[in-house]
Order: sequence, then C-alpha cells, then structure tokens
Amino acid sequence: MITKSRKKLHIVCIAVCLIVLIAAVWLLGRLFEPKYMSGVLEGAMTAEYYDEVTPHDVVFIGDCEVYENFSPVTMWEEQGITSYIRGSAQQLIWQSYYLLEEVFERESPKVVVYNVQSMKYDEPQSEAYNRMTLDGMPLSKIKLDAIKASMTEDEELISYLVPLLRYHSRWSELSAEDFEYIFSRDKVTVAGYLMRADVKPMTKLPAAPVLEDVTIGDTCWEYLDKIRETCDANGATLILIKSPSLWPHWYDEWDEQISDYANKYGLDYINFLPLSDDIGIDMQTDTYDGGLHLNVYGAQKLSAYFAKLLSEDYGVPDRRDDADISADWAEKTGAYYELLAAQKAELEEYGYLKSWTLGE
Repeated sequence: MITKSRKKLHIVCIAVCLIVLIAAVWLLGRLFEPKYMSGVLEGAMTAEYYDEVTPHDVVFIGDCEVYENFSPVTMWEEQGITSYIRGSAQQLIWQSYYLLEEVFERESPKVVVYNVQSMKYDEPQSEAYNRMTLDGMPLSKIKLDAIKASMTEDEELISYLVPLLRYHSRWSELSAEDFEYIFSRDKVTVAGYLMRADVKPMTKLPAAPVLEDVTIGDTCWEYLDKIRETCDANGATLILIKSPSLWPHWYDEWDEQISDYANKYGLDYINFLPLSDDIGIDMQTDTYDGGLHLNVYGAQKLSAYFAKLLSEDYGVPDRRDDADISADWAEKTGAYYELLAAQKAELEEYGYLKSWTLGE
C-alpha cells in the first residue's frame, strides 16, 4: 500500500510539475512576444477580428492596399453596409486564403473583395511580416496550414506554436508595454481599417523598375483558384480589385493577366487606378506618404464610391434598420471619430503623428 501511495504521489508530482512548466512557458511566451501597441501597429490587427460580435456582408482580404485605403465606417454611413478588412502587412495570397477560410467558419459574407497587388509575390518573403499576419490567429488546422505555406527556409513550425522559442531573446528589450499588454491589447483599427489623418503629397512618382519577368507565378494562380472556389462553395461573390495606390508600380502586364483570369471565370475586376479622377482622389491631399497609401480623407472618398457600387450593382443590403447591428456600428463609428480627433490633435500640437508610425 505504501508503495502504491508513493507511486501515485510521484505521478501527481510529475503532473503538477508539467502543468507548472507548461504554464510558465505559456506565460513567458505571452510576455516576450511583441505587443505591437506602439511602433508597428500592423502586428496587432489579425487578432482583432475574433472580437467581432455582428456579421459582415462584405469582407476584404489583402495587404496594406485594403487596410489603409478603405474605411468600413464610411461604407456604413453611406450605404448601411457592414464590412470588415482582414488585412495585414505584406499579406501574401496564401495567407489571404487561410484568413478567408476562417471567415467562412464564423460567418457568411455576401461579397469577398481581394486586392490583387500581392500577386507579384509567388513565394514566402519575410518572417517579420509572416509573424504580423499569423501570430494573431488562434491555434487550428487552418493556422497550421497557413504557417506551413508561409514559412521561409530559416523558420521552424514549432517556433510559431511555442512563441517563447522565437522571442526569448527579447528579454533585454522588455518594456512597460510588454507587461501592460501581456493578457489583452488595445484596438489599433476600426473594423480592420488602420487610420492615418496626416498629409504628405505626392511629389514625383518613382520610375517603375524594369522586371525581367512580369508573369504572375503558378502559386498565386493556385491560391486565387482556391479563393474563388471557396467563395463559390459558400455562396459569396468574389470581386478582384486594384486599389488606387500609385506605388509600388502596377504593371500593365499584371493587369492584363488579372483581367484575363476574371474574364475566364466570370469575375468582376475593378482597377481603381484609372478611376481616381471619378472618385475624386487627389494625391496632393489624400495620401499620407506620397502616393503609397491613402490617408483617411482619400479612404473616405474611395469607400463612399465603392459602397455605392456594392449597393447598386451587387445588391449588398442596408442594415441600418437592424437594431443590434446598428448598435454595434454606433460603437465603431464613435471609435472612428474619436481616433480621428486624437490624430488631428497630435497633428496640431506636434505637426506630425507622434503616436503612429508609417504603415507597410
């Protein structure tokens, strides 16, 4: 009996030690991983989607050309459209696909909007950008597949599953921010939109680099097929777009390939670049970084224009008569204008946005 009791006690002690060890590794991982509450805010965006409480009729996927150029609050105010931007810095098309898979597990949007700029990348690019997109996803098969598709040669899957293995070297960089936001973080976007209220006019558009090969790669087409097929399977209309950002350069050859794909599968492809004048976009007033991205004033113009198209041409409904949805969007709208006021105040006081940094 004594021997059996000791064995049980030994097993319990081992189990307790394992639990404590796992808890310590998890807690230290939370402490050491970047919080993205200052500096590069883009790393905090992915996780914000999971806090959404009402469904969206329109979901955007893509890189900075969606999350900095479209304002869901403007689309709500103009047409009563509910939308969310599942964007992230240098979001590659396979990441867009897996984020979209998550969307369809949670809700049923009527329209999916994919910005095609990232189709210039046919293979993994950067661990730092991978982390900003993938770390915020909850653990699931979808996340594992997204990690495997995204990893560069020097990355290891286990480092995504146990963040302490990747971020332990940050011990010398820890700040008060790391302790303050160890369990929860402030929102940096409004419905996925990352706002900038400052103005930096476009002066001279850089010359387009000469590319040896302007053929869009097979991997991109493979994942665009997956996005299209997933939308079809879930009854969603897929719209391909190119936002009106002037830089990086969008080559005519890329545009022709996207147009051919859209025609082949009966999709709509909207290139907003030649529509800039119709939209009213002025790169002397509507950009914060010389034409790479729109500021809030340009985003509002583009969003009002697109919202009208979505309402009139795609039948996206006006949800302003729904009490629960309206209450949720009243909160989002309040947060939007509070953020705009805060940025305007900083611009007036300092002449620049002290608390916000450049996007992608």
